[in-house]
Amino acid sequence: MGVPLVCHGHSRPVVDVSYSPITPDGFFLISASKDSVPMLRNGETGDWIGTFEGHKGAVWSCSLDKHAMRAASASADFTAKIWNALTGNELHSFEHKHIVRACAFSQDTHRLLTGGMEKKLRIFDMNRPDAPPKEVGTPPGSIRTVEWLHSDNTILSSCTDTGDIRLWDIRNDKIVQTLETKFPVTSAEVSQDGRYISTADGSSVKFWDANNFGLVKSYEMPCNVESASLEPKNGNTFIAGGEDMWVHRFDFHTGEEIGCNKGHHGPVHCVRYAPGGDSYTSGSEDGTVRIWEVNTVNHEEKESNNLSGHVKLVAEEVVRKAESLRITEKATEAAK
Repeated sequence: MGVPLVCHGHSRPVVDVSYSPITPDGFFLISASKDSVPMLRNGETGDWIGTFEGHKGAVWSCSLDKHAMRAASASADFTAKIWNALTGNELHSFEHKHIVRACAFSQDTHRLLTGGMEKKLRIFDMNRPDAPPKEVGTPPGSIRTVEWLHSDNTILSSCTDTGDIRLWDIRNDKIVQTLETKFPVTSAEVSQDGRYISTADGSSVKFWDANNFGLVKSYEMPCNVESASLEPKNGNTFIAGGEDMWVHRFDFHTGEEIGCNKGHHGPVHCVRYAPGGDSYTSGSEDGTVRIWEVNTVNHEEKESNNLSGHVKLVAEEVVRKAESLRITEKATEAAK
């Protein structure tokens, strides 16, 4: 890749990005924006694959299931929607009574967890989408983030206006643990191996043991950060992005800054490592998604999914097909 890829397409701020795991067809990236249309891209190249059209308000959160066959989105139009990620068709719309801020597929892909301004955590059954959802716990405020862990037996959530992360056991509807933070948690991520919970609150990035819930690391950032992500393969580095418009990369063990990517023209709202750990992505107030290779800290940029390049490829394909057609015709003539 060499230089950061700039992915255009959104007309408003990008507020959430999420990768699929690696599938037989590669891995994929979905982005949520206030422009109301989530976008699906090739996770490696950033090339645009499709747009999910149907929401009537800002989309705050997005998620792909582990097979990258379905997408989910949470919106200010009081719905969470499920989409066919291959065709872009809407499969189901789950009605809520207020803005939906967060959504996440369970690891087994059979359930969708949502939360938002209603101050309710809901679990919808993908196999029975018309059935009423299961409600879990009593969150103290408007919900900002949701995640699954512990083989889908535990969910976590954070609130917009109060500190802390709460973990609920969905089998008995009880709080398992409260992870205490000074400020509201704006980002929570469960590591790929299930060992850590990474959180961003205020200007702090924290890493918690996902099994005994102890605080493992806590680092102060150069500015207020909105999002953080742990490198998924070895867990030796993490990234953070926030109000200074840069994407910072740090050593997990020491907290030392080892890289800084500059290029966004507005605050960074979301960052995530790709599932292989070779690159990471950021979404910003400036409406762009940027994909950075781990080894690039330069300032150059290149456009993703260059239209003329795309047209050229299509033209080459047409020429190839025409050539093969001519060869077939010549062979037929010769046979006569």
